[in-house]
Amino acid sequence: MTGDAPGPGPAPDDGLPPLVDHHCHGVLRGELDDAAFTAHLTEADGPPAAGTTFFDTQTGFAVRRWCPPLLGLPAHCPPDRYLARRRELGPAETRRRLLAATGIGTYLVDTGLPGDLTGPAETAGAGGGTGHEVVRLEALAERVAVGARDAEAFTDALDHAVRDAARTAVAFKTVAAYRHGLALDPRPPAPDAVHTAVRAWLAAGAPRLTDPVLLRHLVWLAVATGRPLQLHTGFGDPDLRLDHADPALLTDLVRATADTGTDLVLLHCYPYHRQAGYLASVFPHVYADIGLTLTHTGPRAAALLAEFLELTPFGKLLFSTDAYGLPELYVVGAALFRTALAAVLGDWTATGAWSAADAGRVGALIAADNARRVYGLGGG
Repeated sequence: MTGDAPGPGPAPDDGLPPLVDHHCHGVLRGELDDAAFTAHLTEADGPPAAGTTFFDTQTGFAVRRWCPPLLGLPAHCPPDRYLARRRELGPAETRRRLLAATGIGTYLVDTGLPGDLTGPAETAGAGGGTGHEVVRLEALAERVAVGARDAEAFTDALDHAVRDAARTAVAFKTVAAYRHGLALDPRPPAPDAVHTAVRAWLAAGAPRLTDPVLLRHLVWLAVATGRPLQLHTGFGDPDLRLDHADPALLTDLVRATADTGTDLVLLHCYPYHRQAGYLASVFPHVYADIGLTLTHTGPRAAALLAEFLELTPFGKLLFSTDAYGLPELYVVGAALFRTALAAVLGDWTATGAWSAADAGRVGALIAADNARRVYGLGGG
């Protein structure tokens, strides 16, 4: 333990099981300067408005509300005081204190982002939990392309790489929303079309994979493994066109995969969360995720969660933080989920619309049980 401040308190005692964070990313291992820290509070890739910082966002305010007490400071303390305390403790101790207080018991970590990030085991270990890998398809294909001799060798190696990954990973993920958009032809591409696209891609030096034929090929390789497939939908950084990330654009792909035995998990969804809820309500193999949405909406999180629950079947909604880089984002994601869930279900119970027993059961489904079933994680 560094310093003489008290360690983190116990995980919240709100009757929920240990949370399953079914979609998150690693934490940066090194020390961050102030600008690097605040850059992780936003999806923007440019500077904040003049005279402000990215602490002046719902995410920034949520960090100041929930994280300072875990580092021995008062809630809502000024950002500079918080960042100074963070540097005093160091990255490892900060990570340990923050993650240990989230109540997350299982971390499903997307390992497809670059940087000096903690992996599934190290991330989970800091919080006293269990970690599993989610394999990002586009990153996997780009790794396989390094040194590929020709299109035939690449497609064979990629097929083996996906099947090998399925032996240990709990799921795959695609970021086709970023690379092309979600309005993809839903059919598996023909082998000749795949080889033609690969030849062009390799001839160009295998840059960032954006070819829609290859993106479809990756999706269908993943579907063939039977592992759940996570799909980014809704908002993200400026590399994405929001109108191309509406989950309703996936309707034909959803229909095409209906009898494959593979579940599709729509990530993030906002501001199209009602479309995602609709798809989850009418297609048995489609699930929706509240990650990222709650973190970026702060005290409006309860309203957004209530909107998710308008149509989404209660066995189809999953919790995540989508935390990346900062352990603070795990704290905020978990805290806003807990408070939003308590507010929504508490209101519905108070009006007599729901019984307390049903509210408790649904809360456990969203917090952990749905993810355990979808990803085959076993009991809590």
